[in-house]
Amino acid sequence: MTIVDVWMQHPTLRFFQHDMLESVLRWTKQEAPTDEIPIDATIAAMDEAGVERGLVCAWYEASGALISNDEVAGWVAAHPDRLTGVASVDLRSPMKAVRELRRAVHDLGFRALRIVPWLWGLPPNHRLYYPLFAECVDLGIPFMTQVGHTGPLRTSETGRPIPYLDDVALEFPELVIIGGHVGYPWTQEMISLATKYPNVYIDTSAYVAHRYPPELVEYMRGHGRRKVLFGSNYPMVTPAQALKRLDELGLDDEARELFLSGNARRLFPE
Repeated sequence: MTIVDVWMQHPTLRFFQHDMLESVLRWTKQEAPTDEIPIDATIAAMDEAGVERGLVCAWYEASGALISNDEVAGWVAAHPDRLTGVASVDLRSPMKAVRELRRAVHDLGFRALRIVPWLWGLPPNHRLYYPLFAECVDLGIPFMTQVGHTGPLRTSETGRPIPYLDDVALEFPELVIIGGHVGYPWTQEMISLATKYPNVYIDTSAYVAHRYPPELVEYMRGHGRRKVLFGSNYPMVTPAQALKRLDELGLDDEARELFLSGNARRLFPE
């Protein structure tokens, strides 16, 4: 069965050595590397789990690019049959951010924008996001974001689905929104938004299958089967780790196919 991983990043040393990741490295029993990691390591992790395509994302924060759009573009160019680029931008400069997003889509071939709110300390209903939302609609690409508590040593408040993402979905009904990291401990809020709004979705990144909240599993089995996408959050969680106990969820064949690839292929068509 085809698998698409919608939340990955190929880490640079700048990314891995940032002090904000100390808690995540501790939880996942990893150490920051001392040398740059070759892109082949990410492809190997995908192969281990049978992942056909991975969406790899840039990371920008106030100090600059932890993973730049151009670095992502280079990795995608090296493995165009396996990787799809996801842009990020400097949220503080709206016009510069919009122009960079246009460049990433038109020139680099990227297929989505991802902004992680806790990196900026600003929830997604802040005015600085709104020009980017309008541009995403015009470009026909999804907006991907993190919902739920924050693993790194930053505030979790920006990850609350209600009211922040609720406001965005109300004001930008054409915008496709994908909330990553399941929204815990506000998973019910995230499910309510995905149920309420046709263009709001959830991805399971940062969670292994046997730790999905029970309400999310029930949603995936039933009327939410077209609203949940598989993501790993590699390298913090590998695709193989994330999928190891997938059979325990009790998904029927249709729900399993939609979760692993069908929903992603619909939102990120080739």
